[in-house]
Amino acid sequence: MTYAVIFDVDGVLVDSYEPHFESWRVLGEELGQTVTREHFAASFGRTSKDIIRLWWAEHFGDKLTDELVRELDERKEAAYRDVLRVSKPVMPGAADLIDALHADGLKLAVGSSGPPENVALSLQLLERETKFSARVTGMDVTRGKPDPQVFLIAAQKLGVEPSRCLVVEDAPAGVAAAKAAGMASVALLGTAPAEKQSVADKVIAKLGEVNPSVIRGLIDAS
Repeated sequence: MTYAVIFDVDGVLVDSYEPHFESWRVLGEELGQTVTREHFAASFGRTSKDIIRLWWAEHFGDKLTDELVRELDERKEAAYRDVLRVSKPVMPGAADLIDALHADGLKLAVGSSGPPENVALSLQLLERETKFSARVTGMDVTRGKPDPQVFLIAAQKLGVEPSRCLVVEDAPAGVAAAKAAGMASVALLGTAPAEKQSVADKVIAKLGEVNPSVIRGLIDAS
């Protein structure tokens, strides 16, 4: 039977925390606003557009239209990609795990709420674009995690039943989305502490702790 693994991108394939913070800091500087680490940490998990409205509604007032929010969002994400190209923060073990899963015959996909340009760049940095049979990005979904939409679309694109899929995530909302989709899940620690990942079928500190055999076993057990 066919098995599939769906990877989140930020915090799983690339260590994106610092690049995202730096891109917010750059945008804030352009606007004459200070973005601190405390601001960033408090907003973690929100969409970029929501963060813009939260932080700068008072600064822009009535001028903060949906069009301006989209423009600022695009500037922020462009700055993020600039940082990513320089820092190349590929997660340790990501490339090896992708290679092992692909060689063992598992189908691979990414399921991210990020812009398609960000996802494409992340896979380019990994030099593993051709090993993924499907990509789902923020352009493909209308509902964010913990809604399971992103992972269900990925399974559909792969042509694999949800019950034969496993999701690798770092965020509790992503793990919850996997469960809601009827999929097994592995939670990679870093974004959230272990006590907040109890829903996951397996919690790991590094990607090297799983392999094709372990993943097939988790899917079968679920």
